[in-house]
Amino acid sequence: MKLADRMNVLGTESAFEVLAKARALEAEGRSIIHLEIGEPDFDTPEHIRRATIDAMQAGHTHYVPAPGIPLLREACVDFLERFDRMKTSADRIIVTPGAKPIMFLAIGILAGPGDEIVYPDPGFPMYESLTKFFGATPVPYPLREENEFRVDPQELKSLVGPKTKLIILNTPHNPCGSALTKEDCEAIAEIAIANDTTVLTDEVYWALTYGGEHHSVLEIPEMHERTILLDGWSKTFAMTGWRLGFGVFPEELVEPATRLVINTVSCTSAFSQHGAAAALTGPWDEVEMMKKEFDARRQLIVDGLNAIDGISCVDPGGAFYVFPSIRELGVDSKTVMNHIMEKAGVACLWGSAFGAQGEGYLRFSYANSQDNIKAALDAIGSTIGEVRA
Repeated sequence: MKLADRMNVLGTESAFEVLAKARALEAEGRSIIHLEIGEPDFDTPEHIRRATIDAMQAGHTHYVPAPGIPLLREACVDFLERFDRMKTSADRIIVTPGAKPIMFLAIGILAGPGDEIVYPDPGFPMYESLTKFFGATPVPYPLREENEFRVDPQELKSLVGPKTKLIILNTPHNPCGSALTKEDCEAIAEIAIANDTTVLTDEVYWALTYGGEHHSVLEIPEMHERTILLDGWSKTFAMTGWRLGFGVFPEELVEPATRLVINTVSCTSAFSQHGAAAALTGPWDEVEMMKKEFDARRQLIVDGLNAIDGISCVDPGGAFYVFPSIRELGVDSKTVMNHIMEKAGVACLWGSAFGAQGEGYLRFSYANSQDNIKAALDAIGSTIGEVRA
């Protein structure tokens, strides 16, 4: 059966590829420490689960409005304002089954053949993959270690032009863990405004920022009508399996985005939206607990990696990833990743899975216990010398 040509350019997410390989090794009796998957290892808070069960028992199991139930859309507005992220209105909120659909909606309604989308490299693989799927041209902007894996505004400026339909930002960043500064955001906003370009700001890790405040282009009022905010529940509330995300769209994009939702998923499950509302309006103490524990793990893994000969690691500003350099080993990143899996029993991702600029690096998720992180560091340290060129 012949597939449509566009399927030839649609990529995948490497974390699930490596996870499958790790599970196969475990099926053979091997012990694997999982530092490859970007998933909080905490349970969803009990009050969120209870609200969802109550909603199901109350009969919230039918179709609901495509952009989301009014209760949740209003809760999103209040939530964003409570944390001083932006002021908006419920009619600009679209709730989706996971945060990835917001990327699909943004790219799908804005870009096509002849258009360009500027995105980070290294970066979440779906940015490039979906751009190609919709026939647009992906234009990567490099994130360099010497700039703490943050955007260089001058370099970004040189890549944005008349064909640019969308600039994609991700802060805190996957895979590098970097976080934009206020000055970065102001410079990026200036570029977007000067070129009359829309911005998609992926802030799904916004609550996991260490050592400073979260900053966004939405702090610049002029950006509100040219920015799509992507957020969700997976990382903040340990709700990855719930598949819940939301976007805040400029007014003129709400209708086409809603139309695309109707043509694809119809709506997001009714009862889960009640749980999502409980997450946004409920207590914040468990989120703070998770953040505190992630911060301790961050310090542990950064110090441990920097103590291993041949590996160096910058201190990430957010999320739960580190992106250490292995260039000193003189071996490509995928070979090193496979060696660590086979010899050390540690699953991680190779840097070039996130773009060409990621070659020479690995990505580790520290969404695992401190004991497992310590064991992983010991195993890597004792075996990494075997792969040196």
